[in-house]
Amino acid sequence: MLKTISLAQDQINLSLIDFYQQVRQRSEKICQPLAIEDYVIQTMADVSPPKWHLAHTTWFFETFLLIPYLNRYQVFHPQFGYLFNSYYEAVGKRHPRPQRGLLSRPTVEKVYQYRAYVDQAMAELINQLEKDQQISSLIILGLHHEQQHQELLLTDIKHILATNPLRPVYQTQNSTSSAELINFEEKWLDYPGGIYSIGYQGEGFSFDNESPRHQTLLQDYYFATRLVTNEEYLEFIEADGYSNPEYWLSEGWSTVQAERWQAPLYWEKIDGAWWIMTLGGMQPLQKDEPVCHVSFYEADAYARFCGKRLPTEAEWEIATAQVPIRGNFLETEKLHPTAALGMTRPDQMFGDVWEWTQSAYLPYPGYQPEAGAIGEYNGKFMCNQMVLRGGSCVTPISHIRPTYRNFFPPSARWQFTGIRLVK
Repeated sequence: MLKTISLAQDQINLSLIDFYQQVRQRSEKICQPLAIEDYVIQTMADVSPPKWHLAHTTWFFETFLLIPYLNRYQVFHPQFGYLFNSYYEAVGKRHPRPQRGLLSRPTVEKVYQYRAYVDQAMAELINQLEKDQQISSLIILGLHHEQQHQELLLTDIKHILATNPLRPVYQTQNSTSSAELINFEEKWLDYPGGIYSIGYQGEGFSFDNESPRHQTLLQDYYFATRLVTNEEYLEFIEADGYSNPEYWLSEGWSTVQAERWQAPLYWEKIDGAWWIMTLGGMQPLQKDEPVCHVSFYEADAYARFCGKRLPTEAEWEIATAQVPIRGNFLETEKLHPTAALGMTRPDQMFGDVWEWTQSAYLPYPGYQPEAGAIGEYNGKFMCNQMVLRGGSCVTPISHIRPTYRNFFPPSARWQFTGIRLVK
């Protein structure tokens, strides 16, 4: 049986320094299977070289914690602030994002030296100021920022390897045969309409875009207990769904035609059979696994094809608010979506794939971003993005919550994104 990860198993009461070391080591562990040449590749503007991710997450701690708060701290390199700033206008100028793959220097070795240098200084800072709530909160934000980049590392590595005609293998994956999994029929949970409260409330960590908690009005709805499978999505493909404009939003139809999409990203037909590129290399398509690497446009078109729709983010949050956080996450080390287990209750709510909602990424009523550069983290992206919920097979379990609001442009496909229906 496939191992699943429970939040209760992972959330041990770690000290701040232990949590810091655990997260930082995980990023480097993700990069261990790479060849040195893999670290510098950038296959599209949205993808960053693995070397850049390792340096940028280190720059975050140096810029927002060590420089302002650690006495006599000396920056590792005076130009790293320019090279590894991502989008923080308040911090200064930065190297253009589409050109990150042109940087052969600093070397990978130098980037790892940078990480070690900053880690040593951070240990000193944590030892001095752990009881300072403001500093501790900023450190924890930096660690969750790095966990976001752990997801991005794996999604970008997959795109880098998939672009290579050799289809290199990142890691040999433990396959789970269909005989070990019990796929179950699509069932529906009934949620009555009414006034509900959504948004984060509590003492633990959350991003600012998850607040403030507020009321929202919902109508009656039915929520699918599992994700849409490859087999079900194949019905859409075989019914010429990619050639029929009646299922598509106007912008989605324009994108399909311009990009010549015929199937989800990483699907490839070989000798009449569908295969997919995974982090374990090319694999035959498993029909009972959740469909993955689809855009919002594809998810919405498929829902229309079925006579159903995508959930709103409020519907998703209410349906999952009392569900235990467990499933196929980064810690299972499968790094690929898995078929739903045979449960009568909703047990595929978290992990496997990020689930598109029909909700635009907008501020909650009363939302105010933080002052200064940290306020640029989420708020300035609240335009032309759609909300996703639930985490994926490359999300660290300690990073996810029912209130977590991920967001991407509606055309994005390189993330581990999938579909859940409501009616």
